[in-house]
Amino acid sequence: MQLYNTLSAKERATLIEQAGKQRLTLSFYAYSKIGNPTLFRNHLFVLWNEQDVLGRIYVAHEGINAQLSVPADNFNHFKTKLDAIPFLENVRLNIAVEQDNKSFLKLKVKVRDKIVADGLNDDTFDVTNIGVHLKAKEFNELLADPNTVCVDMRNHYESEIGHFDGAVTPDVDTFRDSLDIIEEDLKEHKEDKNLLMYCTGGIRCEKASAYYKHKGFKNVFQLEGGIIEYVRQVNEEKLENKFVGKNFVFDHRRAEKISEDVIANCHQCGTPCDTHVNCENEACHLLFIQCDACKEKMQGCCSEQCQEVHNLPFEEQKELRKGTHNSNKIFKKGRSEVLKFKK
Repeated sequence: MQLYNTLSAKERATLIEQAGKQRLTLSFYAYSKIGNPTLFRNHLFVLWNEQDVLGRIYVAHEGINAQLSVPADNFNHFKTKLDAIPFLENVRLNIAVEQDNKSFLKLKVKVRDKIVADGLNDDTFDVTNIGVHLKAKEFNELLADPNTVCVDMRNHYESEIGHFDGAVTPDVDTFRDSLDIIEEDLKEHKEDKNLLMYCTGGIRCEKASAYYKHKGFKNVFQLEGGIIEYVRQVNEEKLENKFVGKNFVFDHRRAEKISEDVIANCHQCGTPCDTHVNCENEACHLLFIQCDACKEKMQGCCSEQCQEVHNLPFEEQKELRKGTHNSNKIFKKGRSEVLKFKK
């Protein structure tokens, strides 16, 4: 029984091109008690591998967090099989604003301790005791209320290229960091302010709203379905769009354009730009914002040092990488002394 990928990303990309069929990028999550995450993980891999589903899926005792690419002509079959799983029946599927057939090139279903890395060890709060879910129209109305504090629950590199008008955007590297900062900043307003939260697809707010209610906040609200669902409702219902810039996404697209505004800048020259790239030096791979002019000049690298390494013969680059392990602990997204114009 095949339980892991057998094709490389390059091989999969070639197959997608040859197939010439449209694919849908979508995401969903659900909190539910899963007794044996490994068994469930293996079931999902077999099920979705047969359907040519690609993506990044996390399974834990507390539920599932999935970002997928599904063949468009197979969507109904995919949905039928998904609905056959009791706790996923009629789960909300967030369809991407902008589609890309190569948003995902592998099927990765991984077992994790949690479906969102929150760093919390407090088992006394009920993750299902969540805040009030708001549709786009209701979100806009509460956003306009002067008694509301709107908080972006995403990380700095996400909110840097796009966020809701007037939102607080914590300068944090992780979701866990934002939880404590927000609680401290709003500790005097646990009863008299509306705490309005949003994130990409809703999953971080789902846990954060339960956490803040546990911490004593009385008026906790969250954008149902996150930015992705908000944009769909705004377009469908002809509502005023309050989101400015791009929505950062965790696949090969890296972002979806929500408005024409460019609110970020190239981290190398300072010109207005909101295009994220990864440094071409594989030993670095830093995520940062780079304009076309700097990309050409720097060959897609974040620094002259990385450019020098990138131009070395491949075997020499491999030798230099030996013994090093790339991780966010070493190469943080958008954080580096070489980025002169990082706000």
